[in-house]
Amino acid sequence: MADLDALRLRFARALEAARAPGGGPDPAAYADRLLARWQEPQRRYHTVAHLTAVLDHVDTLEAYAADPDVVRLAAWFHDAVYLPERSENEERSARLAERALPEAGVPDAKTAEVARLVRLTVTHDPADDDRDGQVLCDADLAILAAPPSAYAAYTAAVREEYHFVPGDAFRSGRSAILRRLLDLPRLFRTPYGQEHWEATARYNLAAELEMLST
Repeated sequence: MADLDALRLRFARALEAARAPGGGPDPAAYADRLLARWQEPQRRYHTVAHLTAVLDHVDTLEAYAADPDVVRLAAWFHDAVYLPERSENEERSARLAERALPEAGVPDAKTAEVARLVRLTVTHDPADDDRDGQVLCDADLAILAAPPSAYAAYTAAVREEYHFVPGDAFRSGRSAILRRLLDLPRLFRTPYGQEHWEATARYNLAAELEMLST
C-alpha cells in the first residue's frame, strides 16, 4: 500500500523547489487532486504504486538530471490523465500540467519544461543532450528491468488495463510495442540505466515477445 502522506510530502518538496520566489498556494490541494487521479478505478498498472516507483527511480538517477525537481513534477503529471481506451493521454496530461503549475506558483519556463517532459513519454526517445528527458524516460521504463515475478505482475496489470481489447488484437499490439523497444539502440540513456537495467530489460522483453508468439 502506497504511503499517501509520504507522497504528499514529496510533491510539496518538488513544487516548492520549482516555484518562483514568493511561493504560492498550499501544495496539499494539488497533491490531493493528482493522487485522486492516480487512484482512479480503471488503472491497474498506472497506479500510485507506479508513480511511487518512478519517483524512486528519479531519486536514484537525480545526479544525471539538470533540474531534478522539474523531473519529479513531470513524473507526477506524466500519467495523471490515463484512460486506456484513449490515445492522447500524454498530451492531456501535459495540458493539465500547463494549467495547474502556473496557478501553483511555478514559473512559465519550468512549467513548459514539465509539459515537454510529459510529452516525451510518448516516444521515450530523448535527445543525447536532454539530461532531464533521459532521467524521466529511464525512470518510467525501469519496470522493464524488474525481477521475473515483478515483471510478470507488470504485464498482467497492463493486460487488465486493456481488458476490453480482444486477445488476438492485444497480442498483436503488445508484440509491436515490444519489437519497437527491442529495435532501439539503447532502452536506457543514463549511464546508471545502461549499466544496471539494459541487459535485464532486453531479456524480459524478448521473453515476453516469445511468449506472446506461441
